[in-house]
Amino acid sequence: MIHDLGLLAARFAVGGGIAAHGAQKAFGAFEGPGPEGAGRFMESLGFKPGGQFATIASANELTSGLLIALGLGGPVGPALLLSTMIVAQTSVHLKNGFFAQKNGVELGTLYASAALAFASGGYGKLSADHVLGLDEKLRHPLLTTLALAAAVAGSYLVLAQRDFSPPPGTLATPTTTGVRNGEAGGTSPAPATG
Repeated sequence: MIHDLGLLAARFAVGGGIAAHGAQKAFGAFEGPGPEGAGRFMESLGFKPGGQFATIASANELTSGLLIALGLGGPVGPALLLSTMIVAQTSVHLKNGFFAQKNGVELGTLYASAALAFASGGYGKLSADHVLGLDEKLRHPLLTTLALAAAVAGSYLVLAQRDFSPPPGTLATPTTTGVRNGEAGGTSPAPATG
């Protein structure tokens, strides 16, 4: 029983934490940026349109967090969390090193590790999957492998869509009109003399 209580507490901490993170983006809860602020932040990371990527990110975080906290859906919630962590750590935190006090990958690594543990080890008897009789069916190694592989592939597909080109109209434009040689008003090059 202590094993299942420990898993329940871990699920609430991990699932609740990432769901709250999603609520910051989606609703501005817990002093979060809300959808507009999250959209601007996504744009700054090269995810355009930022509002669309912010909506997807917040939905992913809310869904993965709720699935993990409830212990529902087998490896689906952990796979969603893993994909979120790969994208966030690569686009935001990796350049800052490991430790959290420098905005590094430490916290994201812990979330990803928990996701892998839940995906491979299950949620325990105090879970919705167990109550519904789904825990054994959803813990098949092939399903777990496919879910985690899809998470990794999906996260790199999202990262591949980053666009760092400047917004339209922000590039410098000439303030004077130039004339090319040989065109009206221009001069032709002098013929070569021998």
